[in-house]
Amino acid sequence: MKLSVVIPCYNERNTIAALIEAVRASPIQDVEIIVVDDFSTDGTAALLKETLAHRVDKIIYHPENYGKGAALRSGLQAATGELVVIQDADLEYDPQEYPALLEPILAGKADAVFGSGFMGGRPHRVVYFLHMIANKCLTLLSNMLTNVNLTDMETCYKAFKADVIKNMPLEENGFGIEPEITAKLAKRGYRIYEVGISYSGRTYEEGKKIGFEDAVRAIYAILKYNLTDF
Repeated sequence: MKLSVVIPCYNERNTIAALIEAVRASPIQDVEIIVVDDFSTDGTAALLKETLAHRVDKIIYHPENYGKGAALRSGLQAATGELVVIQDADLEYDPQEYPALLEPILAGKADAVFGSGFMGGRPHRVVYFLHMIANKCLTLLSNMLTNVNLTDMETCYKAFKADVIKNMPLEENGFGIEPEITAKLAKRGYRIYEVGISYSGRTYEEGKKIGFEDAVRAIYAILKYNLTDF
């Protein structure tokens, strides 16, 4: 089965080339790589055009910075595989773990799989304590409203049957896309699995972008997409 890897990318000049090569070196043979540059201002777009275009299948350039959720929507529209993995461009998640992420779907057990950095068993870089607390609080709030028992709702490493995620009407433009996807999967009764993954978190000095305002938006998204009909 063909795997489409959707890579939302904003100001990742230092990592995008290594990430693309890591995806190409993954154990999955039939891979379609789709990069969505969300109006990068650090030279990422030029690097993609001039050096990396031959290493990917599709590059989409946004005319302005719309946000991660918008980048995901653009990438999903272009995906042609039967399976989809969302892969951040920052090297925090390892493409060598695609088989583990996809196994529940390929076994016919799952419609979506979340890669959890909190399940143990794989290396996990120790970084920000407050980020961990915020993640656990957001996951707890989401679980209370969705009635699913995730350990890492905010994970950016997710795999889907393509028809599940491509046919899902998504609205969030920013990082609120994670709780939105979770709520809509749960409300529609899709089968969700979690698998333990390694996590090489980076610091703000290394380019990490998520902040306090994103946590506030995540709370809004959790409430909105769980407590309203859509």
